[in-house]
Amino acid sequence: MTPTQSHVSMTDRERELGAIIAAYNDVTERLKESHDQLRQQVHRLRLELADKNRELARRERLAALGEMAAGLAHEIRNPLGGIQLFAGLLTKDLADRPRERGLAEKISNGVRTLDGIVTDILAFAGEAEPRLAPVHLGRLIPEALDLAAATFEQWGTQVRWASSEAKDEALMMEADPNQLQRALLNLLQNAADAAGTGGCVEVTASADAQERVHVAVADNGPGIPSELLDRIFNPFFTTKDRGTGLGLAIVHRIIEAHGGSVRATNREQGGAMFSVSLPKRRCGDAALQWEIA
Repeated sequence: MTPTQSHVSMTDRERELGAIIAAYNDVTERLKESHDQLRQQVHRLRLELADKNRELARRERLAALGEMAAGLAHEIRNPLGGIQLFAGLLTKDLADRPRERGLAEKISNGVRTLDGIVTDILAFAGEAEPRLAPVHLGRLIPEALDLAAATFEQWGTQVRWASSEAKDEALMMEADPNQLQRALLNLLQNAADAAGTGGCVEVTASADAQERVHVAVADNGPGIPSELLDRIFNPFFTTKDRGTGLGLAIVHRIIEAHGGSVRATNREQGGAMFSVSLPKRRCGDAALQWEIA
């Protein structure tokens, strides 16, 4: 074998060895990438499982609390009706005695306040399964704004509602119109209260390519303390001197029953924003016929 032949043979072997090493390195790198991806997937799934477990525990607590609250509410409402009746009769009998009549009217007002609390408790504890029907958010939101008009006037709050899709089929969905309207009304009243006198509330609605609709209710109030963001949807939790603390809990219950989600955040420009995301159709439900007049 000549030196030239030996040199050529060694070069071929080196090339083969180099190709083997390159292939090994390539496989090793791909295995490493796959391992990293699997580790990230496992981490993500663990976080999702933890979230699901927390949500399941929360639902179980709320179900037990709802059953107890419903029983108490029914027991309270019966005597309240009697008190309201007798207070009304007493008010009529004291027509010629203004001072005593005023005291009787205070009793009636107190009973009405208690009855409102009982109504909220029953709404929270009641049947949450929605009765689906075609709903157009471009129409439902203005209806909720009309119902909230008295609250906005009380606080002197301005409202801005605008959507480029307000009359478009993109905002058509399947929902329980009564439940969804109540949830929107609670969010609007909460925003008006937070914005305060001379404040502003903005309402927006949109749809995405994933067959979901989104509604945001934002205010320019003081915002929500960060340590309370995870608690504001809990029943009976409130930072106000008045109210039952059930308004946002009812919103959460309704949106969840529709297969959606609601979350609260603080805006960079100030104030809070409640974002609702809803599927246009719930999984497994037969499609309803949509018609837009």
